Amino acid sequence: MDDASRGTTDAIRGTTNGTAPVPLSVLDLVTVGTGSTATRSLRTSVELARLAERRGYHRHWVAEHHSMPGVASSSPAVILAHLAAHTERIRLGSGGVMLPNHAPLVIAEQFGTLEALAPGRIDLGLGRAPGTDGATAAALRRSDRLNEGADDFPEQLAELTRFLDDDFPDGHPYSRIHAVPGPVQGPAARPPIWLLGSSGFSARLAGVLGLPFAFAHHFSAQNTIPALDLYRDSFRPSAVLDAPYSVIGVAALASDDEREARRQVLSGALSMVRLRTGRPGLVPTPEEAEAYRFSSLEQEFVNTWLTNIVHGTPDAVRDGLNDLQKRTGADELMITANAHGGEARLHSYDLIADAYGFPA
Repeated sequence: MDDASRGTTDAIRGTTNGTAPVPLSVLDLVTVGTGSTATRSLRTSVELARLAERRGYHRHWVAEHHSMPGVASSSPAVILAHLAAHTERIRLGSGGVMLPNHAPLVIAEQFGTLEALAPGRIDLGLGRAPGTDGATAAALRRSDRLNEGADDFPEQLAELTRFLDDDFPDGHPYSRIHAVPGPVQGPAARPPIWLLGSSGFSARLAGVLGLPFAFAHHFSAQNTIPALDLYRDSFRPSAVLDAPYSVIGVAALASDDEREARRQVLSGALSMVRLRTGRPGLVPTPEEAEAYRFSSLEQEFVNTWLTNIVHGTPDAVRDGLNDLQKRTGADELMITANAHGGEARLHSYDLIADAYGFPA
């Protein structure tokens, strides 16, 4: 492995702190709760990135979502530029950018710019889902042929990679087009590409291409182990990885006592009930969630949803994360906190860091 490849591998593989079994990272959905605003949520994201950097979390990712009142992360590149200006060391990335929503050249330019702003700290995570409902996806893509975008994902990925590397062959229609900032301006690093998924398609593709893989365990827990097994079985060594490297997104929330943790995650569960039944809105308060009368079908969904959220006291959350890592063999855990307010989310990450003996 040459020095460039070794540098890319080092950027992918995380650093373990304290007694954690693997590196811990942050998935920030920039949630907006009832009574709050997008401005306040984005300020919380800055606070969270600073906390994560200070306490020893490895990376901080934001995810692309659209037309969801309770989420303010429709523009990952914009948010990441802001976070880069307020941090110094932590890796920042997309978890992920939904590639079929965009022209590959646009993403190459955005993340080339981010790499220039924060050299050696940017990850480019890519998904093939729209990150929204069908009507909004059609508005984003100015097309109602949504399946074509997902089916063309491998071709879009190849095109994006060539733009990032500035290596279209002679005679290609794009051979004279350059993504800037980028290699055409001189020697330049580029962000590592990650594939994201909640099923087997991206797991297999990531394995075949020798790329790192991130799985959305936090909303597709039943598919986690099959997808990771498929990724590992499909893996072929590449210039960036000589062995598989997998991250799983996991919903986890720690509080000073178990009852308060339950109150906080119940608000996230009610938010998901409303989203899944076509009534998306701001994340409700714990009081609103406690007073809500769930139907029998909604209660069944909530019970299942909550079993996949690691929540409780710091020690209980630590034990739950350890067990999840042992069951899945994940190389890194990326924690997203389901709660109404920013204060509860920030406190949870602090408590988890304490439970693992991270730097104060």
